[in-house]
Amino acid sequence: MGTEITLDVAGVTITYSKSKRGIDHGSIFQEHDRGMVKCNQCDYDWFEENGEDPAPYEKAFIRPLKYIVSRLELLGFNLERVRREYDAVAKEWLDDMHRFSDDDEPIPDLMSFEEFFAFVTSNPLDSIDDTYIDYTDDARIRKIQGRFYGMQFERIPRYESGNSQSYSERSFFGELINILHPYSVLRLFAEVNEESLVIWQYGPLVEYGWGTEREFVPCARRTETFLIATEGSSDVHILKHALALLRPGVVDFFRFIDVSESHPFSGTGNLVKFAEGLAKIDVQNQIVFLFDNDAEGLDAHQRLSKLNLPVNMRGIMLPELEEFRSFPAQGPQGIHNADINRSAAAIECYLDLNVGGHSPAKVLWTSYKKNLEIYQGELEFKDSYTKEFLKQTAKSLAEGAYNFHKIEIVLDLLIAQCTAIAVEQWNPTDIGLID
Repeated sequence: MGTEITLDVAGVTITYSKSKRGIDHGSIFQEHDRGMVKCNQCDYDWFEENGEDPAPYEKAFIRPLKYIVSRLELLGFNLERVRREYDAVAKEWLDDMHRFSDDDEPIPDLMSFEEFFAFVTSNPLDSIDDTYIDYTDDARIRKIQGRFYGMQFERIPRYESGNSQSYSERSFFGELINILHPYSVLRLFAEVNEESLVIWQYGPLVEYGWGTEREFVPCARRTETFLIATEGSSDVHILKHALALLRPGVVDFFRFIDVSESHPFSGTGNLVKFAEGLAKIDVQNQIVFLFDNDAEGLDAHQRLSKLNLPVNMRGIMLPELEEFRSFPAQGPQGIHNADINRSAAAIECYLDLNVGGHSPAKVLWTSYKKNLEIYQGELEFKDSYTKEFLKQTAKSLAEGAYNFHKIEIVLDLLIAQCTAIAVEQWNPTDIGLID
């Protein structure tokens, strides 16, 4: 008979495989998502009668959908990607209908993505009946279609009447929606089902001998991660700590150059040369080159922008902030407030500058960038601010004892850029490919 393995959300099956693992969903989970779920392929009466423990069969990855969204997006499944995929699927389906339909057979007006999105989001899964409809029920089809009975299903791409395997109103709705990549479907469902659990139960497959537990490994795969290349080792330490503390749900998507001994490409000039070399040898890694929001960073970013980087690479600067529009800066004429965006805002400026017992934070003008006609500045006591930040823990986060606002903006920018890289690499010709 074989053993089934599915990826489910709120009882709706997104993917299905029999007697093998099928699609590897480890990337949308983390190690702490391992848990136990009652197994619908187990005879619990038999376990009780024979004094056996069913726990090994209940092993699964379990994670609320709202905590999977950020992982889906770093895999390239944001709403823009979903829209593009839907449009490609609709076009392909419409082309097929024109190709194979009789000349006098009417072609339905397919739903636009906006209509499809509204259809999905106006029907939260927990509001749809999940009662099993028996095969012997004379009114089975009407009961299964439930609230959707009488709807023009042919307006949904890939809908084929007579092929339904549904057993309830909810499973029927799932069939109607499940016309895209499984992760595109999850991303759509996340709009109104964020508390629903996503479950990938692997226990039965392993216990019945169709797979091994080592096949079920969580976290982003190496090809799905992003290498963040920075100007110096301080940036690496700050970003790694910030991700672990503030974005633990996606921390495994990010890798950094090893700076345990020294930074192999320290300085903006070396980082640009590093980027140029990688671009020329067609490295397939997903890479973000991150420059400070200062004069050196601006100069390097402008030089990098002239390179023809592939879609899997891009260069960005730390974000400009309103807090930096009027910031104390000391030069030959003393201390004056100045806009330090693009001139002196290195990553340390994005930390809490009210800790450490120093006098009010300020930057010191150090050198003049003639080609840009601006001065380069450096935050006073920057190493001290870094040390204070690296001391922060989940406790200080919970207590609000440290201001993480600015460094969170940095992380949001970084994650958005990585998502854009993942989305940009998707090709419409890939529709239907899920392995």
